Amino acid sequence: MKEFELKYGCNPNQKPAKIYMTDGRELPVTILNGRPGYINFLDAFNSWQLVKEMKEATGKPCAASFKHVSPAGAAVGEKLSDVVKKACFVDDIVGLDDSPMACAYARARGTDRMSSFGDWIALSDECDEVTAMIIKREVSDGVIAPSYSEKALEILKAKRNGTYNVVQIDPDYVPEEKEIKQVFGITFEQGRNNFKIDRELVTKEIVTKNKNLPESAIQDLIIALITLKYTQSNSVCFAHGGQAIGVGAGQQSRIHCTRLAGSKADNWFLRQSERVLNLPFLPSLGRPDRNNVIDIYISDECEDLLVDGVWQKYFTEKPALFTKEDKKEILSKVTGVALGSDAFFPFSDNIERAAKSGVSYVAQPGGSVRDDVVISACDERDMVMSFTGMRLFHH
Repeated sequence: MKEFELKYGCNPNQKPAKIYMTDGRELPVTILNGRPGYINFLDAFNSWQLVKEMKEATGKPCAASFKHVSPAGAAVGEKLSDVVKKACFVDDIVGLDDSPMACAYARARGTDRMSSFGDWIALSDECDEVTAMIIKREVSDGVIAPSYSEKALEILKAKRNGTYNVVQIDPDYVPEEKEIKQVFGITFEQGRNNFKIDRELVTKEIVTKNKNLPESAIQDLIIALITLKYTQSNSVCFAHGGQAIGVGAGQQSRIHCTRLAGSKADNWFLRQSERVLNLPFLPSLGRPDRNNVIDIYISDECEDLLVDGVWQKYFTEKPALFTKEDKKEILSKVTGVALGSDAFFPFSDNIERAAKSGVSYVAQPGGSVRDDVVISACDERDMVMSFTGMRLFHH
């Protein structure tokens, strides 16, 4: 297949639309089911690059959950604890522990379920039956992977009344070194961002007094930075336990990126609290509604949910108010979180905010005229910070 005609571009009025290779070669993808759209393919090709690179850097199966050309979640295939399984809504999935690919997607999808609703999925390895069973019950636009088991493909082809988008990509495909795109009829050309993110990058220049960077933190920093490489800038990513737990994407101000990513990371830890895991939901309440209710319950709007005449729509009994003090106590125990930034921190406020969400490890390019102030802020909090020397803007 040398080209594929799309229903329309970004919006219904943008016609005609298609994807094709400018040199006339065959496209490196096969559409196994459905009819992916313009934005679907933008998500597919960006997310595939992310999981491919993360697999190469970590040696583990990886998955990503994308929405509007930025990752909502990304993770490696490590087993989930019982608490994390429940927080990710996968505690009932049979065979989950035996499928690293399924574990990766369960984490990627489950961390920020609000942002992942209607996602595009990327898998670094073959989609097996267990992974397909998780995808089957989630609201999703499509998936890209290098291969699919026979049973997995059968499950996915039946999803969404047979219209679910399933794309297979050639894992050996290597794009040209030169990238070209047009904006307002003007052609832009640049070299592909082939910058390698690996262990050496995050360990070679540790600039803080504390230089103790454990293996788990090295992996989390790699995950954060590779996630940022395919996130709309400006961006900051928090990672913990082998997964991105908060992505602050597309903000003009870096502190707003850090606040957004930090608030998402906070929500991830609050979702794992006993208070949330044991909410007395009505048996008839569906998964998306449960997720929306949890999001309100852990927010500052919790009281609105507990008003008489409202809580009865969701719960068998009225839950206790989740107070700011309750949340502060839970979050005060969080530590060991890794943070990556796609550009330098111009002020220490980013470090101060990050510390409130349990950040212990930081990787950023460095190069600000206030680097000394930022380093000092890390030293005051006994953080480890690494300078990578490389910006990771993505547009």
